Amino acid sequence: MVSDLIYGAALLAWIVFLSYYITRRLYERWVSRGMAPTRAVYYNRKIIHILAGGLVAMLLPLFSSWVVPVAMALLLAVFLYAPRRAGRLMYWFQTSDNAYEIHFTLSWALIVFVSWALLDMLNAGIAAVLFMAFGDAATGIVRNALFGKRTKSWWGNLAMAVVSIPLGYAYVGPLGALAGAVASVVEHFERPPIDDNVTVPIASFLIMVSPKLVAPLLAVL
Repeated sequence: MVSDLIYGAALLAWIVFLSYYITRRLYERWVSRGMAPTRAVYYNRKIIHILAGGLVAMLLPLFSSWVVPVAMALLLAVFLYAPRRAGRLMYWFQTSDNAYEIHFTLSWALIVFVSWALLDMLNAGIAAVLFMAFGDAATGIVRNALFGKRTKSWWGNLAMAVVSIPLGYAYVGPLGALAGAVASVVEHFERPPIDDNVTVPIASFLIMVSPKLVAPLLAVL
């Protein structure tokens, strides 16, 4: 447990440094060179997806239990909500029109908790989170580069599939690859206030754990 606290503290410090300092400097540099602020914000959100949510998900096997990672994610949700509550957005990656970065953090915590604490299927949880972190980042970066704004495009979903299908296979096998493909399609559709940070991990996770969920029902029948 002591090692978990050390890992958790180190990763939490990294995420705060990334979110509060590195991405802020990137925003200032990009905007000073003529990039539209909305584009800079969107790129920063995807950088945080990759280097915070995705990185920590890949390092989950270092922890002995789910307790510290989930607690860390919930603490980060508070860290992200506080400036919204105070009316002082971290403008270099937060926007006033949505709180999707909080959805990301809460989805991360939920998937990790259910996959590890309830189902003992951590690899499925990691894969689902990586679809949201790496896969969604790929689609966002491609769309931002092509269109210069947050929008939906099948080109972005194709980029997501290229990333997510191999990730799913690496962690879960063929069913994981299928989940990665489905996640890449699901990402294209959203109905605010529910966004792809909710639908992508949940839909893909349900696919990957379906054999374990369905087996008891089949046994009864």
